[in-house]
Amino acid sequence: MLDVTVSEDSGFKRVALKGRMDGMSSPDLERRLEELIRGGERVLVVDLGAVSFISSAGLRVLLLAQKSLGKVHGEVLLLRVPDVVLGILRASGMLDYFRFFADEAAICTHAAKGTASTWIETLEADGVSIRWLDRGGAPGSLKVLGSLEPLALAAYTERDVVSVRAGELRFGAGFAAMGERYEEYSLVFGESVLVDGHFYCYPAVRHAAVDFMLATEQGAGLEYRFLHGFGFTGEYRGIAAFESAEGFIDLNRLIGLACDRVQANALGLVLLAESKGLWGMHMKRIPTTENTPGDGGEIFDASNFAAWMNFPVEPADADCIVMGAGIVIRDRELERSEVHRILPSGSNFHIHAAVFSREPLSKNPESFEAELKRAATELEVFKVQHLLGRSCFSRGMLGIIELKG
Repeated sequence: MLDVTVSEDSGFKRVALKGRMDGMSSPDLERRLEELIRGGERVLVVDLGAVSFISSAGLRVLLLAQKSLGKVHGEVLLLRVPDVVLGILRASGMLDYFRFFADEAAICTHAAKGTASTWIETLEADGVSIRWLDRGGAPGSLKVLGSLEPLALAAYTERDVVSVRAGELRFGAGFAAMGERYEEYSLVFGESVLVDGHFYCYPAVRHAAVDFMLATEQGAGLEYRFLHGFGFTGEYRGIAAFESAEGFIDLNRLIGLACDRVQANALGLVLLAESKGLWGMHMKRIPTTENTPGDGGEIFDASNFAAWMNFPVEPADADCIVMGAGIVIRDRELERSEVHRILPSGSNFHIHAAVFSREPLSKNPESFEAELKRAATELEVFKVQHLLGRSCFSRGMLGIIELKG
C-alpha cells in the first residue's frame, strides 16, 4: 500500500509518499508522475520520508521519471530519504542519478540558486504566460516557390516543378517531394515542411507515410521538388516560451501575443509545441494533369472537394508534439503580389507542421534549437498538416525571424 499526496512546495510540485514502493504500488505512482510531467512540471520533489520499503520496481519508477525529465532539463529531487531506502539506492548504483535533500530548507536554498534567468521580459495575458528571450538575430529573406495557379484545375506538369538544393533554405512549407526522376517523385508529392534543415513530406496518396530527410543526412546534390510553397532564411529575433494556465491556447491567439514583441511586417515562425487538439488539413490527391477532375471543374468545387481534401470536422492529435514552420504577414498591402498568393484567404499566416509522438518538452527557450534537433532525431513522425488557426497547444516555444524583401 502506498499513499501519494501531491502539493506545492517552494515553487515545485512535492510528491509525498507513505508506505511500500513495490510491484503492486508502482504502476499507480508511475501514472501519477507521468501526469505531472505531461501537465508541464519539470522539477518534482519526491518526499520519501515515510517510505518503509522500496523494491526494484519502485526504483524503476523514479529512474524513468528522472530520465524523462532529464531530456527537458528537469529533474527529480529526493527529499528525506530514509537510511533503509538510501542503502537500497546505494546497492543498486543509483546514487549518482539523483540529488538528495535533508529537509525543506535545503530545497529552498537549491531553488534560490536556480533563479538566475536570461528572460528579458515575462508577459501574462489572458491566462497565457510568455517568456521572451531576445536573440537580436539579423533579418532573413522570404522566397516564394512555384505557383498556385495550376492548383485549382489540378494542372501541374514537370515544367512547374521548382528545385531547391538542400541547405539553400533553412525553413519552408509547401507541396513538395524528394527524388531525381519526375516520373517517380511526381507520385509522392504532398504537404511538406522544412524546419531547421529537416525536411518532411506527407504524400497525397492513400495509406500515406511521412518521408523525411534530416539535415545531418543530406547528401551532396540533394534537391527538394516544389510545386508551390515558400522558404526563408535568417536568425531568430527572439524566442517565446509559452504556457497556458487555462490548459490551451489556440494558434490565432498565440501568434498575436508572441509577435507583439517584434515590429517587422513579415515574420518567419518556427513552432515546437505540445498539442491539445489540431485543426489541420492535407490533400488526398496529387494535383498533376494525370488527376485532373473528369467533370472539368475545380478541385475546390463542392462536387470534388471531399475527394481531394482531408478537412477536419473536429480536433485531432491531442498530446502530440508539433514542429512546424511558416510565415505571418501583418499587412498584405506592404508586400509584393506574389506574397499575397501564398497566404490562405482570410488569414494572415501560413504554417505547415510535422506531427510527432508524445514527449515532454523543455520550457527553456535557450534550449530551442536543441529541442528541435531532439524532436527530429528521436521522435516518431506520422503526419504533416497545414495548420488552421483553431489548433490548440498547452505549452511550447515559438522562434520568430524578421523577414525583408
